[in-house]
Amino acid sequence: MGSWRLYLTVAVGGFRRYATYRAATAAGVFTNTVFGVILVYTYLALWDEKPHLGGYDQAQAVTYVWLGQCLYATLAIQGGGAEKDLMERIRTGEIAVDLYRPADLQLWWLAGDVGRALFQMLGRGVIPFAFGALFFPMALPTGVTPWAACLLALLLATVVSFAIRYLAALSVFWLLDGMGVSQVLMITGVFFSGIVLPLNAFPGAFGDIVQMLPWAAQIQMPADVLMGEIDPLNAFAFQAAWAVVLLAAGRLLQTAAARRVVVQGG
Repeated sequence: MGSWRLYLTVAVGGFRRYATYRAATAAGVFTNTVFGVILVYTYLALWDEKPHLGGYDQAQAVTYVWLGQCLYATLAIQGGGAEKDLMERIRTGEIAVDLYRPADLQLWWLAGDVGRALFQMLGRGVIPFAFGALFFPMALPTGVTPWAACLLALLLATVVSFAIRYLAALSVFWLLDGMGVSQVLMITGVFFSGIVLPLNAFPGAFGDIVQMLPWAAQIQMPADVLMGEIDPLNAFAFQAAWAVVLLAAGRLLQTAAARRVVVQGG
């Protein structure tokens, strides 16, 4: 129980840390709202030409846009979450302090990232989503169950997102710099998460492949759960499977790094 209180404290600290950047949060709300409007009108034009693209009608496409803007910072689609600090600590050698803490390294960073994600959703994501619901037709459920299922899908999406970024951050033990890895995270996050276009709109076999990758757990799954396009249990199973695989891979890579790599700085 004491250890869980520790990680809860770390999560609260992550929430409070990002809550201090009020100007940045306000700028993010404005940016996501503007980009949401641009994407909505782009989607409406596209769906006029291709009705029911990806199995969505126009209202569902609009809902997908605003959910994506809500989750953009929440899931650190282009990076900028816990992995950014972790990369820097590895580069400078400060990670040695983390390795000596009487706490699990992976759980420590996961807890902090969950706190960050919660703030980004409440502070930066809710307002653009509410704006979209107010000014555009959206396919939103009226019952409590779909919303509850969506929240669980969002939690699993947060874990998968962290697990991907944690693996990338650990590579800095060998690369000694995180700049290139951060660029790769940004590109793959934008393309494979579906933030630009729903993954179910990708054509042919390529579309089938991208929907099986872990990035599909981030936006596509929560969106389909919210709009009733997938059985929630199937979505949860998909997300949980990738979370387990990626976290296990992160655990193995962390062990290899701690045993075999000399930390910069001593």
